[in-house]
Amino acid sequence: MSTGLKENLKDLDRASHLHPFTPPATLSQQGPSLIAEGKGIYVKDTAGKDYIDAMAGLWCVNIGWGREEVAEAISAQIKKLAYYHAFAGFGTEPTAELAARVLKLLPIPMSKIFFGNSGSDANDSNIKMVWLYNNLRDKPQKKKIIARQRSYHGVTVVAASLTGLPHMHKAFDLPLDFVKHTHNPHYYTCAPEGMSERDWSQHLANELEALILAEGPDTIAAFIAEPLMGAGGVILPPEGYFEAIQPILSKYDILLIADEVICGFGRLGTWFGSGYYNLKPDIITIAKGLTSGYVPMSGSIISEKVWDVLVTAESKLGGFNHGFTYSSHPVAAAAGLANLDIMERENLVGNSQKVGAYFQRKLREAFSDHPLVGEVRGVGLVAAVEFVKDKAKKTPFDLTQKVAVRMNKHCLSEGVISRALPLANAMSFSPPLIITEAECDEVIARFAKALINSLTNLCVKVFGVSFLYKIEGSTTTLISIDLSPLVLSRGEFLNF
Repeated sequence: MSTGLKENLKDLDRASHLHPFTPPATLSQQGPSLIAEGKGIYVKDTAGKDYIDAMAGLWCVNIGWGREEVAEAISAQIKKLAYYHAFAGFGTEPTAELAARVLKLLPIPMSKIFFGNSGSDANDSNIKMVWLYNNLRDKPQKKKIIARQRSYHGVTVVAASLTGLPHMHKAFDLPLDFVKHTHNPHYYTCAPEGMSERDWSQHLANELEALILAEGPDTIAAFIAEPLMGAGGVILPPEGYFEAIQPILSKYDILLIADEVICGFGRLGTWFGSGYYNLKPDIITIAKGLTSGYVPMSGSIISEKVWDVLVTAESKLGGFNHGFTYSSHPVAAAAGLANLDIMERENLVGNSQKVGAYFQRKLREAFSDHPLVGEVRGVGLVAAVEFVKDKAKKTPFDLTQKVAVRMNKHCLSEGVISRALPLANAMSFSPPLIITEAECDEVIARFAKALINSLTNLCVKVFGVSFLYKIEGSTTTLISIDLSPLVLSRGEFLNF
């Protein structure tokens, strides 16, 4: 492709394409970065620059790029049957096979899968099924859903309401009033000084129960949680968290929805996060790793307990009156089957566990002692590095300084794609599950260069005194002190 055509495509994109989660005015000025191809853990843009995609797209390309086996399965299915719906009892062969296969991989027995097209629509479907479940049980007042602050459950009207990120509510008239949010479980940033993880977990469980009692247990339908919170910060549940939470839900007849969109299909070193954290959900949300992002597909998996009630909809309502044109799409199902073939044949869940342990250890060795790194956290092949202004006091940088956003630009310059997380000065990693230890070393080396380049000089003002530091690796050197109140009105980064 000629340079002129590539630039023309950028201009066309800038002129016609509304990008998700992108500042539109900035994009209009700077233009997009168009990714042209991918192979393994690498992607290449239209300018020919290679990147290690340490985010696997958006937490999803678990088998890596360029898998011809998946392409061939998609092609064969399109040639045989490109599309058929699942309404009125119709179905297709690959969808039937995929549903049965996924159920066998789950850590606990479940009953049926409803297939959709994205994690967002799956969580919308989940809430509709929860409401239907309670209506069929003659408990129409049980409609409220409890989610958590900093959670991520999607962007449709209901899913965005479940999501606990204010920037996804502001100006959209969200959340809807039936959604209530309880505290996020991040031990590092939220637990009182000196409190143990188990005590923090019990505190959060008590807080949840207090919310349930305040709202009225007979009005609460479900509690939704990611086993490990992804986009909200790669936040791990503290020790004993779900052990303390689940009995409360059972006590008040509240369903547990496990949002496994990120955690599912090997990300934590187990097939599902519910298995890693010993969850017993009533509904499980899947997407991303189901097809490794090659074709859009999601699923709402319901337990026998829920199915036994939903099946009565036929006698009371005439049937299960929900679905999408593209529910149970045969091409997506074919991609899912080929994706699972690769994952099982190459033991990618085992690789996530083994290489993930190496990646976690090397990240901590490289960055835990850095004066501006507060915490390195993660499980398997998902991790985050969080930056702080004062390591000893865990004092965060002001989010308006956009530390992680600026850091992300330097990562791209070094040829590694990470992601700046909202509501945190943190960078996340979620590489394809095929990554090797040597490739993990390369990710860390490139990230380290970006860290050095982005945090070379730091000026912080404390009680009117400005301190200028030079930071090289894990060494911080005080260069100068300026008592003049005119130097800086507040701490800010230089040399970005």
